[in-house]
Amino acid sequence: MKLSFSLPDNSAVSADIHTLVIAGWAGRDMAAIEHHIEELEALGISRPSAVPLFYRVSANQLTQAKDVQVLGAESSGEIETFVFNAGGELYVSIASDHTDRKLEAHSVAFSKQACVKPVGTGAWKLADVAEYWDELVIRSWIEENGSTVLYQEGPLSSLRTPADLIARFTDGSAVLPEGCGMTCGTVGAIGGIRPAASFTMELFDPRRGRSLRHSYVAESLAEVA
Repeated sequence: MKLSFSLPDNSAVSADIHTLVIAGWAGRDMAAIEHHIEELEALGISRPSAVPLFYRVSANQLTQAKDVQVLGAESSGEIETFVFNAGGELYVSIASDHTDRKLEAHSVAFSKQACVKPVGTGAWKLADVAEYWDELVIRSWIEENGSTVLYQEGPLSSLRTPADLIARFTDGSAVLPEGCGMTCGTVGAIGGIRPAASFTMELFDPRRGRSLRHSYVAESLAEVA
């Protein structure tokens, strides 16, 4: 999947992503992860086979469109940083791991494959923010009852770093292979996970006073049998 990103110096970088990896259970607090696993088990969602766990999703699910379509009304977005290799350089952008929550009770892997993965159109060189990665903040908003509502917010210090996740996924390498993109985990939903058609996401850099933002609207297609 060919994606194009604008950089802070007004140049652009293109990436031909053929391998998409969703890093799940990517938090640093193992006690909190275990508590969440137990909560999901109570809802009938199976315990992950490993922590963190690297789900594979078809790269053609990536999209930079602002209007997308999903099947049914039980899916929702969640912001994650999106790290990718283009021309031997690692970059960071943002993506939404839009997931079918109804299908999640049957299979987390299938629930992730079932939905498109919206990606932002801006990016930064990972090397430019790696030194103070933990200071960065991810946020998202949804439209609910006619109002814009803060849905997620948290520092990246609560999640494993890209370097950690990349090393675990590649068995020790410090760099993702060319053409590989990885989402790097998310933070909890304020008020609980719930569907919403309009989703806005942001990666905020407080040290430099800048953000990467992207919005999309998901049209729900009718389920028929």
